[in-house]
Amino acid sequence: MDRTTSIPPDPCAVALLRGGDRAAVTVAVVGLHLRGAVEAGRPGTLRKSGSRAGNAVSFRHPLEKAVRTGLYRPAGPRELPGRAVVRRALAGMRAELAATGLLRALPPGRTRAARRYLAELREHHPLPEGRDGRDGLAEEEVLIAVALYGARALTALLPGFARDSGLTGRGALADEGLFPFGRGGGVRGIAGDKGLTGWGGDDRDASGGTHGGHSSHGGHAHGGHDYGHDYGGGWGGGGFD
Repeated sequence: MDRTTSIPPDPCAVALLRGGDRAAVTVAVVGLHLRGAVEAGRPGTLRKSGSRAGNAVSFRHPLEKAVRTGLYRPAGPRELPGRAVVRRALAGMRAELAATGLLRALPPGRTRAARRYLAELREHHPLPEGRDGRDGLAEEEVLIAVALYGARALTALLPGFARDSGLTGRGALADEGLFPFGRGGGVRGIAGDKGLTGWGGDDRDASGGTHGGHSSHGGHAHGGHDYGHDYGGGWGGGGFD
């Protein structure tokens, strides 16, 4: 869709289009971590932080609010997307992306317009290089890098947090899915409310090539929307980058 190119990219939606629900939740987690609201807990888990009186948490996206709420007790990266409040927020994102024509129900997957936009985002946002790649990057730039490049960006920009929280390393579920609704998802993968968590395949770019085992797509933005509301149910999804 031509109108998507004029909308600033929403990192959570970019990640959902590229790698599914796990990827979207990863971006939300990273945003909260950068603002001091989420930290690594026991090895391979996430927990709330910065919850002392007077320390208000700022949310840039409804998925961030859902993730923070969903961490009522610590959770691992695989468990968090299945918690009800997070699942509902992801369902709302799917509905918005489908309404804009970036997702289709049959066969389930990205539309041609979405693939074009994902490719454009990669051209304009190359992967930061080096372990100190985060230096000089604004929060939004870190988030879009994680949205587009998944584990490679996490390793380059937030290696300690990503490893300790289970977002990367042993036990982490890598990006899977030619499109994240691919394996056994069908229409329910886009329009159901069942919390699908097992997308499979390899994530390829718009030209059909892979990139080092990790996807590097982007997606549509929620530009101009009021992120103060809670998404309702009705659509479901799962996964984690």
